[in-house]
Amino acid sequence: MSLTHPETPVDDARDASDAGTVRLQADGAPAVTRVITARRGTWVRLREIIRYHELLTGMVKKELKVKYKNSVLGFFWTMVNPALYLLVFWIVFTKFLPNGVPQFELYFLSGLLIWNLFNNTSGAACGSVVGSAGIVKKVYFPREILPLAHVGANLVHFFLQMIVLVIAFIGFQHQIDWGLLWMLPPTLLVLLLFTAGLGLFLAAVNVYLRDTQHMLELVLLAWFWMSPVVYTYVSVANRAGWYISLWKLNPIIWILLPFQRTLYNRLYYVPKGQTVPVQLLPTNNAWWYMRGVGIVFLCSIALFFFAMWVFGRAEGNFAEEL
Repeated sequence: MSLTHPETPVDDARDASDAGTVRLQADGAPAVTRVITARRGTWVRLREIIRYHELLTGMVKKELKVKYKNSVLGFFWTMVNPALYLLVFWIVFTKFLPNGVPQFELYFLSGLLIWNLFNNTSGAACGSVVGSAGIVKKVYFPREILPLAHVGANLVHFFLQMIVLVIAFIGFQHQIDWGLLWMLPPTLLVLLLFTAGLGLFLAAVNVYLRDTQHMLELVLLAWFWMSPVVYTYVSVANRAGWYISLWKLNPIIWILLPFQRTLYNRLYYVPKGQTVPVQLLPTNNAWWYMRGVGIVFLCSIALFFFAMWVFGRAEGNFAEEL
């Protein structure tokens, strides 16, 4: 199967071997054509994505508009989710089930926003190619743009939800650790790279195995409870057992920790009626936190290029499978 692009000429034997076959016009001159095959290298595909950056931006805007189309409140709904969680956890853990952890709702929200970005992006990216079957079968463009558009759209939602967290910090008069604020931008970029790689891989696999999207929902549910969002890292990490080492292989843990350390900014608390403080977060310096982020970065680079390779190998038959 081949799709043609009306702008890029293939005019020599080397290009023909890379792109597939070249159509000839009546006078024997090569026609202006682009044949999509799995033989294009990863770097070539990355350059294609960059060349189509305006299309990527447009698709991000489309995703943002479509989600709340005909909605009166529009993007306000993006902020309702964390605001409702904040209200519920504040009521539950201060009125009904007090656990002694100071401002536990802020700790929870500091990790929840990161989890929402990862969870929502992975789920949307997984079904992006199948959900856009109509344009995939008709028009040429780098198909990788489809899952990547969801990364961009959910990043916008993440920043909108951060407004709720900032308002909560002001309302509760909570102080973040300004000296560690520098950790957050690189950590967020690593999360986006990891999520983009995972999304590209899942999007390609889901075209051939439609159960992938349904299985992902269960995997993400289990993944949530394997990540220290509702509980603290220290409460699990200090235990013995081989399964703890396995648990620490979860890359989301090392993304969550810098955000929790910087935003929640509480290392200990003293339970009511006791004198011995209980540790909440690791007391290590900033470089210990960033070492974990660095390891995830290296793994994310490998995952992203592997996902690009898989996507390239699978793309040739997308139209037939859809």
